[in-house]
Amino acid sequence: MNRVGWLIVLFPILAGCSGVDVLNSLVPHCGYTLTADLAYGGLPRQKLDVYRPKKPAEGAPVVIFFYGGHWQYGSKSDYFFVAQALASRGFVAVLPDYRLYPQVTFPAFVQDGASTVRWVHENISRFGGDPGKIYLMGHSAGAYIAAMLTLDGHYLKDVGLDQNAIRATAALSGPYDFVPLPEDKVVFSMGTTDTTPDPAIEPIHFVDGHAPPLLLLHGLKDQTVESGNAARLEVKIRSVGGNVQYIAYPARAHVGVVLALAWPFRWLDPVLDDTVKFFNEH
Repeated sequence: MNRVGWLIVLFPILAGCSGVDVLNSLVPHCGYTLTADLAYGGLPRQKLDVYRPKKPAEGAPVVIFFYGGHWQYGSKSDYFFVAQALASRGFVAVLPDYRLYPQVTFPAFVQDGASTVRWVHENISRFGGDPGKIYLMGHSAGAYIAAMLTLDGHYLKDVGLDQNAIRATAALSGPYDFVPLPEDKVVFSMGTTDTTPDPAIEPIHFVDGHAPPLLLLHGLKDQTVESGNAARLEVKIRSVGGNVQYIAYPARAHVGVVLALAWPFRWLDPVLDDTVKFFNEH
């Protein structure tokens, strides 16, 4: 089947479990060593997986990837295709789960992200990773978590780390200057008729020009998280002399940006190449 044929078959079902299973079945299952379900906290969803390249460079760079799902659903195992992509480029990939609504509301999932960074900083050398080369990455709600950890320094400070524990961040299709969707308002303790979010939930309000470098990747056909989120955040960071790069993919929608990381679909857009280049420059 050609590229277009695969896209027609897979794209409509990628939001469901069966679609993710099909996608992951197409990705090479070699070239890495998986250590699964390592606890970074004491609660059931505070676990992470580490994917180590089979032949890692000494002191390999590390990428922590946070998946999306409206802060209400998702599983680290669904994003094997992301871990494989990163490991294939020489990164030690870390995929954490985090607590979700209705078990928790904001800011618990961001706090779990900070605890993940602390665990990686303290333990990743056992897996061949360099704790001085920790990068963050995320898609959608996961991009939000990565952006909050990058821009609002108090989350890392609360776990004993400085912002410079992060070398750089790549945020894919994330909300940064937004009113939560109706189905997400409850996650942020907002009423259904509330139209003005608490500034504490919006990454753009924490821009001060001193955060780690940030790469913003967004599809211009995204109808889930409008691309203006990335454009406005870029303008705000540049206005205070911060380090930011924004890359827009004209033909891509919300799911397509993360889909392009998967081995069968890297022809869609150079998301993996753009991310790796940015990380290698920082």
